[in-house]
Amino acid sequence: MVRYRTPQIVLFTRDIDRSTAFYRAIGFDEVFRTPTEGTPIHVDLALDGYRLGLASEASTRDDHGLDPVANGQRAAVILWTDDVPAGYARLIELGAAPVKPPSPWLERLLIAWVEDPDGHLIQVVQTVS
Repeated sequence: MVRYRTPQIVLFTRDIDRSTAFYRAIGFDEVFRTPTEGTPIHVDLALDGYRLGLASEASTRDDHGLDPVANGQRAAVILWTDDVPAGYARLIELGAAPVKPPSPWLERLLIAWVEDPDGHLIQVVQTVS
């Protein structure tokens, strides 16, 4: 039986340097890049044990023969926090586009939505009493 491990999400981007800088500003640490010099084609970042990959749209197309979509609401990065309004404001300050301001959901969560510089959704969420 095949056993899978270490799941990771990879987002496709048209500007990998900009996307890397954005996610590093949120608090992700860079753990891998290739090539190591110059503009990378792939960067992995980690936050609290979760790994997020960024792959250049051009490299994914040219190197793997795929047809990646580098923008739009195809996936969401979820960031838990103790202060959704402050987290939402900080993401916008860092260049994220506001989608939906903080609002209650399911009577026990407060959530807000933004789009990263490539248009991928980011949800900021906290548990409320």
